[in-house]
Parts: sequence; structure tokens; C-alpha cells
Amino acid sequence: MALTLQQLRYLVAVADCRSITAAAAAVYVAQPALSRAVQALERDLDVELVTRKGRGVELTPEGARVVRLARTVLDAVNAIEDIGTGHGGRARERLCVVATPTLAIDLAADLLPAFTARHPWVDIRLLQHDSREALVQSLVDGTAELGLVDLPVDQDLSTHHLQERDVVLVSPPGSGLPDPFPVRRLDGLPLVLPTRGTGRRTELESMFSRLGVRPVAALEVDERLAWLASVLSGHGSLIWYREMALRTFGSRAEIRSFTPALLRPVGIVHPRRALSRPARSFLAHAQHNAPYREPSR
Repeated sequence: MALTLQQLRYLVAVADCRSITAAAAAVYVAQPALSRAVQALERDLDVELVTRKGRGVELTPEGARVVRLARTVLDAVNAIEDIGTGHGGRARERLCVVATPTLAIDLAADLLPAFTARHPWVDIRLLQHDSREALVQSLVDGTAELGLVDLPVDQDLSTHHLQERDVVLVSPPGSGLPDPFPVRRLDGLPLVLPTRGTGRRTELESMFSRLGVRPVAALEVDERLAWLASVLSGHGSLIWYREMALRTFGSRAEIRSFTPALLRPVGIVHPRRALSRPARSFLAHAQHNAPYREPSR
């Protein structure tokens, strides 16, 4: 068996583009040559890596595993090349990442410092969009290359799951609510909610519909500082990620888990085209520094 980096790059391109034709264009190679390389890799491994799906292709479970390992290998190769170029300096590279405001805080606090320390020649621009629609559009029109967002997204984008986050109930002190809080008791509970028509409100309404509950909108506001003030002043409870609730409220509010637990997947998304080198490196960095979970099927 003699695997090549070229085969791994071609397979990763197929995974990103979900199309043999698009993958070949992305890596500047003829489609038959890319197909032969992937088929040769399948023969070497004696396993099917991709299957046809409509007009495109999708990874088999084994293919998804090989792609994850291939990304690690290619990232390591990039790191080795960086050692060789680091002494003589290198041209600046740019990467634009877009995120929702809540995840942008985590991105800046948890992922960016370590990445920029390892890749000091990459200038990162961080955009924020309140609505998922605007976030997706910034990826589609090329304003940003990678998006950090709650999953799933409706747009046909390549998706890389990073972790599942615990969704909690944040309540004013002395609320007397049970802990953990039964999901069914959200019915009729006064909540601080985003305004109607916003992407965040639409997502919450969809979740309430799936759970079969109808909370009461005690206050509708989009400013996150107003969320904090509204909860602490006793207007109602707030549904948020545990990490952000602890970081924002500390011990000033009551933070409860739900029963059964409410988990929200978070990941990185991008259009189905080949990624730039900084984007590939950042994606690998994020996957290495966040617990990976297979998407539920």
C-alpha cells in the first residue's frame, strides 16, 4: 500500500464539495484523474469511501473516518512546511470567519488565541451576524470563508460538527423552580425572548413546537445586555448555553439544566468548494480543540 498526499487532498476536496466535478475544479485537475485517484485509494484500503447520491456523492462511514484522518495528516504536513518557511518570513494570509454573537465570544476566547499563536502570519477578520440567514449569505457571497453556527443549517453547505452544547434555563434569584427543570414545564413559563421575526426567535419557536410547549413572552428584546438586566430584575427566565450563562451571570442568577437534557450541536460550515490554506488550518485547529461527535442519523 502506497498512499499519497495527493490522494488525500483529492478525497478531502470531494468531501468538501460533495461532487466529483466540483472537487476536480477546486483542485485544478481533470475529473477523470481525480476519479482514478480516489478509486485507487479505495483499492489500496479495500473499502468504499464515497457513494453516488443524486447528482453528487456522499461519504460512507469509512470515508468520513478517512477524511477526518486525512485532514489531520494534511494539517501536520502544513505545519512541517511552516517550520521551513518560518525562518525566512512569509507573505501575510487572510481568513474571514463569521459567527453569531454568542459563538463569536467563544470563538475569540477559546479558538482564536491558540490559532494565531501557531499561525502568526494569518490575519483573521471576525464578522458577527445576529441572523443565521445573514451569516449564511456572507458565506455564499464570499464575504466570509468559514462560519461558526448552531446546526443544522438549511443552506446546502459543507458541515463539520464540533461539539454539542448544553442548553439551560437562567432564572432570577429566588425563583423556586425545580432543578433540573422539566422541559414540559416550559409551557406557560414567562421567558425573555428575542423579538418576533428574528432568526433566533424563529429557532426558539421551532424548538417549542417540537417540544409541545408554549412559553409566555414576558419581554421581547434583542440586546444581550438587556437579557441580563431583564433576568436579574425578575421579568422572566432565559434559555441560553450553559457556558455563556455561567460566563455572563456567574452566581447572580439561577442556572438549571433541563430534563430531559437539551443539547444543541455547533459546527463550522462553508460553501462546497475548496478551502484556502488558512481556512483548512483553522478547521483542523477547531476540530482538534473541540470534542468531536458524529452527527446523529
